[in-house]
Amino acid sequence: MTPVLYAPIIVPVAVAALCALAGHPRRAAWAAWAARWSSTASALAQLAAGIALGTAVVQDGPLASGPLRADGLSAFMVLVIGAVAVIATWSAAHDLAPGGDPAAVRRHLVLVQLFLAAMAAAVLADNLGLVWVALEATTIVTAFLVGHRRDRAGAEAAWKYMVLCSVGIALAFLATVCLNIASLHAGAEGSAALDWSALSRDAARLDHDVLRLAAALAVLGFGTKAGLAPMHAWLPDAHSQAPAPVSALMSGVLLAVAFTQILRYKALADAALGPGYMRALLVAAGLLSLAVAAALLIGQRDYKRMLAYSSIEHMGLAALGAAAGGPLATSAVLLHLLGHGLGKAVLFCGAGHVLAVTGTSRIAGARGLATRWPALAAAFGLGLAALLGLPPFSLFASEIGIARAAFDAGLGWAAAAAFALVLVIAAALAKHGAAMILGAAPAPDGAPSAALPAIRARPAALAPLVTGLVACAALGLALGPLNELLTAAAAAVGAP
Repeated sequence: MTPVLYAPIIVPVAVAALCALAGHPRRAAWAAWAARWSSTASALAQLAAGIALGTAVVQDGPLASGPLRADGLSAFMVLVIGAVAVIATWSAAHDLAPGGDPAAVRRHLVLVQLFLAAMAAAVLADNLGLVWVALEATTIVTAFLVGHRRDRAGAEAAWKYMVLCSVGIALAFLATVCLNIASLHAGAEGSAALDWSALSRDAARLDHDVLRLAAALAVLGFGTKAGLAPMHAWLPDAHSQAPAPVSALMSGVLLAVAFTQILRYKALADAALGPGYMRALLVAAGLLSLAVAAALLIGQRDYKRMLAYSSIEHMGLAALGAAAGGPLATSAVLLHLLGHGLGKAVLFCGAGHVLAVTGTSRIAGARGLATRWPALAAAFGLGLAALLGLPPFSLFASEIGIARAAFDAGLGWAAAAAFALVLVIAAALAKHGAAMILGAAPAPDGAPSAALPAIRARPAALAPLVTGLVACAALGLALGPLNELLTAAAAAVGAP
């Protein structure tokens, strides 16, 4: 299984090199076409590797080779990365049509593949120091993707993203240093002091005061990358400027990858300090995130920023589920991350189509989708239904699981407050979504967008959205073999 363990990292790096060469302006048109679709092939390879790793972990337990290790959580996250990446890169392959700036297309393809490789490395690395390096790499790569248009707004969003995420990743670095100190004092030697496999085995012997500080810094640091309040401010600006497929990857996968590191630290803190300490931190972060999302969604006027604030909401729910702890809560949180990733990929890619045909990201300028572009309106509306947690989509099942786990853990008051805020958020999203889909179309203010004929002539461009919706609905109806992988993932972070 060693090749499968390395494939999620090596394949995107190889495809990035291919895209750098084949996407060159002097290459033939067929080579540029191959470069665009090789990005989707790379995502499919990651998804296949996630399925293979998940099957192997369920049957034989964790796998390790060199600096990489796959347990249930790692395998599940590789599957999440691959699933969301398939939708995002498939959609991007249609969007990156010939005739655009060849250098910009090439840069986009290369950076997206490096982004996928860095996220896979972050979830597969056994050493928490390497995890930190991989997450820092995602910050550098995505900063260029956020500012891809090289205009004032894009540069401002990229700079804000870099500053805030660099502060967050610096706090995460301090958490890693503190954990290293605690591990060395517990008897670990060399680089093994930060190996997750060794730390999880010796967690009870770690210095309590140092571990307490490390856990708090981890919630702040990795919580910044995960979009948790109060370090969430980069998210709406970055998503409003990034290309739609990149926003799908950042919101659907990057936030989840960062959040899983909080789960790792929580497992160590719970083993040494008991569940109360991390529970208090995560409940506070979860409720604050939900309150921020509710307050800012009510009067939102930009649909891309609306989707970004929704990501803060769902990370807040994940934090509440993680605070509850236990196998039900952890499984529900991981299912929530997957369902949110699929739903958000559909919505951000759909938002890219809406932007292409309307020429604006303002909600008021995108009204009347149902009468003007009914297929696009249906996909976007169903994506909103999935995001709102309506059946049969998987977020319905995961939110029920999080609520049940919270009440079982004695956090009924927090669950009640959280889901009251969720109702406010749902009302705001439903209002904005109804205005976009069913509202009266705005008066034309010029020539129709050049992208309109392309959308009408190529309904295949909406196929990635339909695929994501079907997958999200299927997960809401039956987990199938994924149930065993969720159980293994919950056991990997101390919830047997």
